[in-house]
Amino acid sequence: MNNNVVIFTTMKKLDTLTAIAGDLTAILSAEDRYQRLLDALHRAIPYDAATLLRVQEDTLIPLAAKGLTPDAMGRHYLRGEHPRLDIICGSSEPILFPEESSLPDPFDGMLISDPEALQHIHACLGCPLYINGKLVGVLTADSLDAHAFDHLPKQYIQTVASMVCAQMQMADLLKAVEEKAERQGQIASDLMQDVANQRGWEILGKSHVILEMKKEIELVAQSDFTILILGETGVGKELVARAIHRHSNRRDKAMLYLNCAALPESLAESELFGHVKGSFTGATSDRAGKFELADGGTLFLDEIGELSLEIQAKILRAIQEGEIQRIGSDKMIHADVRLLAATNRDLEAEVQAGKFRADLYHRLNVYPIHVPPLRERKEDIGILAGFFGERTRKRLGLNGIRITDGALQLLARYSWPGNVRELENILSRAVLKASRKTARGELVRILPEHLAGDLGSALYVNPAPTIEQPADSEPRRSFREEVQAFQIKLIQSALDRSNGNWAAAARDLDMHRSNLHHLATRLGIR
Repeated sequence: MNNNVVIFTTMKKLDTLTAIAGDLTAILSAEDRYQRLLDALHRAIPYDAATLLRVQEDTLIPLAAKGLTPDAMGRHYLRGEHPRLDIICGSSEPILFPEESSLPDPFDGMLISDPEALQHIHACLGCPLYINGKLVGVLTADSLDAHAFDHLPKQYIQTVASMVCAQMQMADLLKAVEEKAERQGQIASDLMQDVANQRGWEILGKSHVILEMKKEIELVAQSDFTILILGETGVGKELVARAIHRHSNRRDKAMLYLNCAALPESLAESELFGHVKGSFTGATSDRAGKFELADGGTLFLDEIGELSLEIQAKILRAIQEGEIQRIGSDKMIHADVRLLAATNRDLEAEVQAGKFRADLYHRLNVYPIHVPPLRERKEDIGILAGFFGERTRKRLGLNGIRITDGALQLLARYSWPGNVRELENILSRAVLKASRKTARGELVRILPEHLAGDLGSALYVNPAPTIEQPADSEPRRSFREEVQAFQIKLIQSALDRSNGNWAAAARDLDMHRSNLHHLATRLGIR
């Protein structure tokens, strides 16, 4: 009997099952429940990385991961692109892939302890999760030891799978109760389908400010209050508006969107309230406006601060009286509409300047929601970067990408004046640039140098200092200068760790030695 068999004792198995069973009765959030489940499994299954994924049609969506880089949670995994996951989904029992398998691992390059490990021979275990005969999820485990899972009893793995399904079922049922879903008693597999369908509009992030904002959204969504969504450009105000509508009692009705900033003043009234034929030049037929079309549902007015005072007065009437009037018509039309509005302007200052009606402002400001800028939620950058990187990978038809630790650290140092939208743009360009020097089929690595590029002179680093900077502090550097300084620091640290050995430093930095020499020469440190 080898060491693996000795270690995997009956006590270990019972401890694991007891821990999972105990969590079934605990009051935990879904995220905590899934993470604790992976922690419990680690007591008996010697993995280096594990994931729990929910199955939505042909896509697998990560619920929890352990031992993988943060960007793994921001990705969706298509069965057609990942043969190992496809095989697991098509099986009725646990799958242990042979060590000589040539099939690519879906988590190649994302193992925290060794980014290169999953491209070498390793142990890979996959377990399909079924509820009432329906595939609802997949549990995977990877180990650097090619024989780590050889002696795991299949019956034990199937028992664990049943308890994992129970955990998923419990999490979804609790979520249904918290949201006062109309069908609280439906089975967890149906609930999981509903949650997965909404993921396309999910607000990504686990930071404290984002979790608090989500609580506010769920609270205010159940009311019919007019909501004012505040925040800088690019923070995701539309995403918040859609989340409010999705959690509201009007979710079965339409939510219409209108960007007021892109609306010519001459057309604003018609777009909002409609017109009748012949009411003005070009009005060749009757036309309903957004308020009328959104009857029973939600209307989201983005950049409402751009509208004229005259239009603001008519919006105020629509909110107060629930009535609108088409241009050229004497008829009043009742419209039951919940109004959500957003702006990046300081409306209080606009009111003081006479550019925004005070009565409309107070009517809109019943329950304001502030969307935090990205610099206040930097712990979410890894998840967002993984999501945007994966989306760009699919658009470009690439095999896979990995955002290196150095790149993630550099992203965290930037203040993001353009917020999430700027992060998406920079990641998209970085993936494209990194792919140019990567052979087809190989893993694309995003390095710090790919984040500088030709981003334009308008990008500047504005670090948010934890203490007040003295008057004689160094001037702010451009984004390119910040990247170069960071590269120098990384190279010097690698050289220190390798006692000045450039070949060893290149391996440490995951670079070819000649590329490191060229970069060091360009940076003036060789």
